[in-house]
Amino acid sequence: MAEVKLLATWPSPFYYRVVWALKLKGIAYEFIEEDLTNKSPLLLLYNPVHKKIPVLIHGGKPICESMVILEYIEEVWPQNSLLPTDPYDKAIARFWIKFAEDKSPAIWMVFWTNGEEQEQAVKDSLEMLKTIEEHAFGGKKFFGGDQIDMVDLAFGQLAQWLQVIEDVTGLKLLEASKFPRLQTWIKNFKQVPTIKENLPDYDQMFDFFTVRREMLLASK
Repeated sequence: MAEVKLLATWPSPFYYRVVWALKLKGIAYEFIEEDLTNKSPLLLLYNPVHKKIPVLIHGGKPICESMVILEYIEEVWPQNSLLPTDPYDKAIARFWIKFAEDKSPAIWMVFWTNGEEQEQAVKDSLEMLKTIEEHAFGGKKFFGGDQIDMVDLAFGQLAQWLQVIEDVTGLKLLEASKFPRLQTWIKNFKQVPTIKENLPDYDQMFDFFTVRREMLLASK
């Protein structure tokens, strides 16, 4: 099998999307830690357009953008499928994946900003969470049914990173009384062995993102 490498940085939720997919499919890979404050020649070589992580390198060929990488993984290694086989169900899954890509940045705007800009980000985040709560599950354990799929991986940052953002900023977004389905999904998601065994340490994340937020706000 062609060599698989993953160029990323440990706090990134987009990195973990790829890790989860590879682990669920039983694909061995080499992790290469990237320092985004001093981007390596390797990153600039393999992702010269956006210069961002993660980058999956398979047989010497780079694939960039986390959800594009997940689609690639699904096509190259079809075992333990992450997408439904039925065309309609697959279309619905891709709809929610696009929703995650379009709307999830709002929770990071809560982290990156303060003042009026942060207030708007909170409103946008709550609207996103409300939409997921009311329309995404339909009584299912996970987004696609009884097993996690690519949609769950797309929303995976809600399972750990959102809590860190809340604790660092002192703002509560995911109130249990308002979002019971989401809270149940987070619990179920984090109990899946592959996910449970491949989550970053909360305390390390809290320390990292606390410093990161202070630096971001100081630079404004």
